Amino acid sequence: MTPSTFPRIPFYSIRVWQACGRKGREGKDAGPQVYLDIDQEKAQALGIDMADLNNTLSSAVGVAYVNDFVRAGRILKVQMQADADLRKTPDDLLKLPVRNRQGQVVLLGEIANPKWIVGLPKLDRYNGNSSMKIAGNPAPGHSTGEAMQAMEEIAAKLPAGFAFEWSGTSFEERLAGAQTPVLLALSLLVVFLALAALYESWAIPFAVVLVVPLGVLGAVLAVHLRGLPNDVFFKVGLVAIIGLSAKNAILIIEFARKLHDDGMELVAATLEACRMRLRPILMTSFAFILGVMPLAISTGAGAASRHAVGTGVIGGMIAATVLAIFLVPVFFIVVHRLFPTQSREKTKHD
Repeated sequence: MTPSTFPRIPFYSIRVWQACGRKGREGKDAGPQVYLDIDQEKAQALGIDMADLNNTLSSAVGVAYVNDFVRAGRILKVQMQADADLRKTPDDLLKLPVRNRQGQVVLLGEIANPKWIVGLPKLDRYNGNSSMKIAGNPAPGHSTGEAMQAMEEIAAKLPAGFAFEWSGTSFEERLAGAQTPVLLALSLLVVFLALAALYESWAIPFAVVLVVPLGVLGAVLAVHLRGLPNDVFFKVGLVAIIGLSAKNAILIIEFARKLHDDGMELVAATLEACRMRLRPILMTSFAFILGVMPLAISTGAGAASRHAVGTGVIGGMIAATVLAIFLVPVFFIVVHRLFPTQSREKTKHD
């Protein structure tokens, strides 16, 4: 995979290792290298510090970190390196300018003598097996999960005797992604147990929990329409949507059950509760939506993470508010008729 000029996320690395046996000199074979023999006495006579010389070589041949800049809401690094035409051959390296203490420019060829040597073989291992590292970057418009899935499909086509595993941040992301369904299930379980204690019933909380998928659907649609990835920040917003979606259902069900316990017919009590709690639901929902709106439209450093949280929460709240007004009464009536509960007032009198 070819990394884009401005990657939106860090590289994802996967380790491919040979599972059938080991050898004493696995890895990269010995190859030719250029060795610069520095005449330190002449360099000192010309007023060149070794630290400045090392910085020049590392900046030209390697990569030198300059600073950071913000692009598309993400902090990216500015790195400096000499053009490829200026470091193709040893003679090109000898033309590199080095500044001395007086600020004068001295060519590297005046103090350095290049030599061709044979470098030592490189041993690259992973969990004790000879391995090689493959790095990739997702193309624009594709999520990290899609990129990792594509790399797994490519690695799965390796010949027999080879295996692959994720390493570094890729391993951590894969591990965290496997925990997401468990965390969401635990969040739903906590909400359900809290509602069971509130209503003193195991059936009524189902009417509240059934509205949660409506909020999740709205959050997914909002993030998808805006072209945002399914990252960890979006998952944080999903956890918030679970509680916020249940809040609207609680406002209706609590009053509907109280009116029904007071003797009102079930459907009439539910409709009356919807009429009484419509304005509080709209006021609290739109107040929260406007409160997180700055996250969805923010700019600057870290804006991408704020966009994921704000957009998901706004979409989930809109869906949970608009759809809950019509579907929560239906959920409550259906659940109450399927699992009839004894009136709390009657229980107290008994």
